[in-house]
Amino acid sequence: MKLWEQKIKPEKFVEDFTTSTDKNVDLKLAPYDVIGSIAHAKMLHHAGIFSHSELKQLEYALHNILEQIRSGNFEIDEDVEDIHSQIEIMLTQKIGNVGKKLHTGRSRNDQILLDLKLFFRDAFHQIINQITILFKTLIDLSNKHKDIFMPGYTHMQIAMPSSFGLWFGAFAESLTDDMQLLLTAYKINDQNPLGSAAGYGSSFPLNRTITTKLLGFNNLQVNSIYAQISRTKNEISIANALAATASTSAKLAMDICLYSSQNFGFFSIPEQFTTGSSIMPHKNNPDPFELIRAKCNKLLALPNEINLITSNLSTGYHRDYQLTKQNIIPAFEELEKSVSLLTLLLQNIEINISLKDDPLYNDVFSVEEVNKLVMKGMTFRDAYKKVTKDINSGQFKPDKKIKHTHEGSIGNLCNDKLESKMKNILSQFDFEKKQETIKKLLYEGQ
Repeated sequence: MKLWEQKIKPEKFVEDFTTSTDKNVDLKLAPYDVIGSIAHAKMLHHAGIFSHSELKQLEYALHNILEQIRSGNFEIDEDVEDIHSQIEIMLTQKIGNVGKKLHTGRSRNDQILLDLKLFFRDAFHQIINQITILFKTLIDLSNKHKDIFMPGYTHMQIAMPSSFGLWFGAFAESLTDDMQLLLTAYKINDQNPLGSAAGYGSSFPLNRTITTKLLGFNNLQVNSIYAQISRTKNEISIANALAATASTSAKLAMDICLYSSQNFGFFSIPEQFTTGSSIMPHKNNPDPFELIRAKCNKLLALPNEINLITSNLSTGYHRDYQLTKQNIIPAFEELEKSVSLLTLLLQNIEINISLKDDPLYNDVFSVEEVNKLVMKGMTFRDAYKKVTKDINSGQFKPDKKIKHTHEGSIGNLCNDKLESKMKNILSQFDFEKKQETIKKLLYEGQ
């Protein structure tokens, strides 16, 4: 059943083409459609469009539907187009004409905008929790192995002394930047579009400030046209933030794949986190890290996918937008699983503490020798030439007792600064406040 259906039914192929894949994604939006409907009903009551009795009937019926969704006993019927239609039909079946009145002053356009924003809000909460755990894991590993030598590379050639502590800490700090992008996307998302209707407002006496407060948004998306065309910008900002975290995760996974190989031997991955070969009995393959790398690299395409779908659309709603939610909604779960698995793997990884003893890395300490000569009064260029000559003649004898002191060096990681940076960013998310607001919306007066 299509709520917009006119006298002439659409061709079956056309109908399937425009709706068939929408329902799978819509099920994830079901609870948010109900929550938004409760807020909308309360606002319509305040505007004098619903009586107190009608509001109570709607609230009771919507709560029943929400319980059905949360229990896993909800589905979109075969002949129903989308989640909005399914809920309205169920309401009409339960409470008659009062259910038909709920769409007053609302369009499916601002309904889906609201559903997505409420979904994104909760999805942000989940992924940020996982990223925070990964960050803490990296900081713990960095502190634990801060003095363990690890060669640093440029151009894939051994370059300068580093440490496992510095390496783990680098990815921890990368996550702080990713979190800053997520915070920005979260704030862009935190604006109420409800009441913009089809993109041009409504002649009903709607009070959009009421729904903004009821749903826990910090801001109102004021201009009704912009509320509609902001969908692309909102989703691209989210996609870019997810892609940034995915990039950090993919690079970390790549390093572990490379550095755990026999040619490097920096890390050992426990066998239970590897897979074997069908033909080579000696193989233990880092498949989990490779799949994290692949899945996260795939997420790097997400901003471009949304851009390409929507880049040449004119002002106003277009059905093209249906496709973007099919890309961005699963992306949260994909990244959350990758980050969660990466955290587990890192918590079980073993590092090689004896790399400094390997003569393969003797030349890594050449810069340290140059710097020592400079500190004794030799010019940098002369010191550089002397050490180069010693290396080429086989006379270079590295002093592996090194001490760096500046902030962010192997001798002074400053992980406390990274923790403060992350703590400051996390404090700006207000998930608990929003959860309390939704609880109040759902259960006040029940």
